[in-house]
This record gives sequence, structure tokens and C-alpha cells, in this order.
Amino acid sequence: MTQKKSKKATKTSSGSLQDFVLNEWGRDVPEAVVTAATGIAGLYGDSVQGVLFYGSCLRTGEIEDKILDFYVIVDSYAAAYNKRWLAVANQLIPPNVFYHEMDVDGITVRSKYALVSAKDFGFRVSRACLNVSIWARFCQPCMLLLAKDGAAKNMMAGYVATSIETMLRNLLDLKPWATASRDLLVAAFEETYAAELRSERGGKGLEIYLLDQSRYDEVTPIVLQALGVVAGGDTPIAAPVTQPARTDNFQAKFTWFYRRVNGKIVSFLRLVKASMTFDGGIDYLAWKIRRHSGVEVEIKPWMRKHPIVAGVALFWNVRRKGAFR
Repeated sequence: MTQKKSKKATKTSSGSLQDFVLNEWGRDVPEAVVTAATGIAGLYGDSVQGVLFYGSCLRTGEIEDKILDFYVIVDSYAAAYNKRWLAVANQLIPPNVFYHEMDVDGITVRSKYALVSAKDFGFRVSRACLNVSIWARFCQPCMLLLAKDGAAKNMMAGYVATSIETMLRNLLDLKPWATASRDLLVAAFEETYAAELRSERGGKGLEIYLLDQSRYDEVTPIVLQALGVVAGGDTPIAAPVTQPARTDNFQAKFTWFYRRVNGKIVSFLRLVKASMTFDGGIDYLAWKIRRHSGVEVEIKPWMRKHPIVAGVALFWNVRRKGAFR
């Protein structure tokens, strides 16, 4: 596989990738989603640069009895929060996660949203960020809502484009022969899911790919071109090569191992932190675990009174039952 790069080619391809994201954002979004995003953004005033809608509700279009997923991008934590401890917590272990619900035309619309500064978001979609949670998440489809202005929209499109490029570049380091869209994306999703505390069973990577197969098949050649690789659609870009021996690619394998260790530790810390910021967080976690893994979790009254201790106890309990990989 040829990995030639040139500044001119990369600049043109990156522009194409950003254009892909901007075109993707031209789709319609249900009014209830926009209303929920507006209600959430209103809590943070002029500090909001934009709100990213993503996740299963975006993919399926189902809203009722579901929980919408948003990322709220703000100028700074100091501008967003009235409470200093929330700003400090968000700075130390971004993002902070919150719960929101509102009535929209007689339907209760429930949302889970993460808040992160534009600066942190920009770093966490880049290749310099070891942790997978943001660049892996926004490699998948998303929609930008309530952009502050044109500059904010272009900034966010650039960040999302970078996240797609980061996801595939990191996977190519590990498996440079996986250049067909399906092989590349499925492997990337499996590796990143393994680098977090996930309740989903095996095969999730293929499921995510198949949900938006045409989208991934379209964007993969754009990314490969941005990386200086001559792409050929969803077929290998060169003659099949022999996969490397177990001792090859040592640096990439070590990086992904370190990424998995980092991801699980950070995921655990975020869970504990979310028990303080997420109203009904313990109940939500129990529902999420039961839905994706089938592991039943009993929430006792004391857990709601002592969310930090309960978060730690819940983690170890469900970990023993095999809810997390």
C-alpha cells in the first residue's frame, strides 16, 4: 500500500471531507429534537457554539420512549457554568454529562447531553488524543444544530471531519491491509468499543457499519485520499498483501493496548462523575446495562442518596456479571 502524502493533496482532500460533513448536515431533523436541543442550549446562554445530535435516535428516527444524545460545545467552562466545581470537573475529566427532559406537544422528550469546550473538543478529535471516546463517536453520523454563526459551523465541520480521519488513520496504523470500507470500519469500531467500558456484546462493529453502510462506503475513499492513499471504492487499493507476523506493528499494537487501558480507566472515572451531575444517573445506567447486555441491576434506595459510592459499587457488581467488556 502506498502512503505518499503531499501538502496539496491533503489540503484538497481535507476540504472534501469537510464538505462531506457539511452536506450531511443538510438533512432534516425532527422538530422535537430541535426543540430539545434549544431547551438545553438555553441553559448555557451565549457560551454555546453549537449542539451536535448523534446516536441511536439519529440513526433510527425514533424519539418517543427513547433518550436523545447531544454534545453541547461551549466557548469555555467558565462562561458555561455558574458553579466553579462543575467547570473544574469538566476541565479535569471532560465531558460532564447531564440529563434533561421537557414536554413537546404532549410527549416527554428525554435527553442525555455532554458538555465540552470547543478547545477540548478540538483536541479530543485529533490524533494527539489517546482516548477514543470523542473521535470514535463522531466518526459516526451526527447533525449540527443551533450553530452560533457560520464560523462556528465551519469549525465544527472541521472537527467532525478530523474525527473521521483520526479514527481511520489510527486503525490503519494497526491494520494497514484493511483498506476496503467494510474491513476498515468494522475493525475500527471493534477496536474502539474494546477501548471503553461497553455493555454491548461482540459484533457491534459490524452492526454499526451496516446501519449506515452507504455513508461509510462513500466517506472511506475521501479519508484515504486525505491520508495520501490511492483509494478504489470499497475494494482493496492494492493487490492483497500478506498480513504481518504477530511481532510486526509492535508500536501500533502497544499504542492500542495503552489506549484500551486508558479508555477503561477514564470511562470508569466518567461514570463516577456522572453519578453527581446526571439526575437519575444510577437508574439510567441500570437501564442502559440491562438493555444492551441483559444483566439485571437492582438499584437500592441508598444508591440514590450516595451516588459516588453507588457508582463505584455498581461498576464492580456489573463488571463481575460480565456487563462490561
